Amino acid sequence: MLMFILRRIGTMLATMVALTLIVFYLVTLPGNLEKLAKTEGEMRMTDAEVESWLEKEGFNRPFLVQYSEWIGNTVRGDMGWSRVFRKPVSEVIGERLGYTGILMFWVMAVMVPGALLIGVLAGMKEGSGLDRTLTVGSVASTSAPEYVTGIVFTVIFASALGWFKGVASTRSITFENFTLPVMTMAIYGMGYIARMTRASMAEVMTSQYIRTARLKGLGFRTVVVKHALRNALIAPFTVIMLQFPWLLTGVVIVETMFNYKGFGFTLIEAAGNNDINLLLAISWVAVIVVLLTQLISDIGYAYLNPRIRVS
Repeated sequence: MLMFILRRIGTMLATMVALTLIVFYLVTLPGNLEKLAKTEGEMRMTDAEVESWLEKEGFNRPFLVQYSEWIGNTVRGDMGWSRVFRKPVSEVIGERLGYTGILMFWVMAVMVPGALLIGVLAGMKEGSGLDRTLTVGSVASTSAPEYVTGIVFTVIFASALGWFKGVASTRSITFENFTLPVMTMAIYGMGYIARMTRASMAEVMTSQYIRTARLKGLGFRTVVVKHALRNALIAPFTVIMLQFPWLLTGVVIVETMFNYKGFGFTLIEAAGNNDINLLLAISWVAVIVVLLTQLISDIGYAYLNPRIRVS
């Protein structure tokens, strides 16, 4: 297990360097730097004045020198200065990531238990009317993108019925203004987990040891809870862990739609205002979250499935 973890960490570090290198190259393309110079100076700057500004700010140095300096400072916690928010990038990232963390917590709290329950109920009796109904519902939930579901929910529950608010505030999180963004994301992700759980549960219920338990006279509920459920939840564990990076990047649409000023909303602001330091920091954090959740997923799967550890 130790060698398994070390190999995964090595792969993770190599992937992080490769991805951040690509992002750094794209963000510091000449067109972006020229736009940044004119934004900080004036739009009528001549080419010579642009070059002078870039030279003064250190953007004319060799690419690898700039990247090495940026990654070194970032690892030490110095992510630079946000030109949009006029404060350190680390403060902006910490604040907005906290807001998104609250949203992600409630989405997972609604999505995971609901999806597991739907998947287990559907997989317990494969081919039944309940199974077909829940499967159709799961497919339908993943067929509609977040922006479609969000618009439909806003029109029905906010505009027509007035039950909830169509804007989510970071200062006052209430049931009225937080329900729609949470449900928009939870319903979309719920279908994937439910379908995986259903397939895993259906496969387990046809296993030989389940048949043996039934032949011994054990009740259906005992067989499901004590024998089938644990093995059936091994495969969905990986899917559940992969929801974290999806939530972190998928909140861009939902946060913008509901004007919730979290991590995704900040990404839009940084890109729209060409805030290079903030863009680089957001990409770095996103890469770290994706790789860490993937590492936890691999370790958890190997722990839950003894056959993986043996191989």
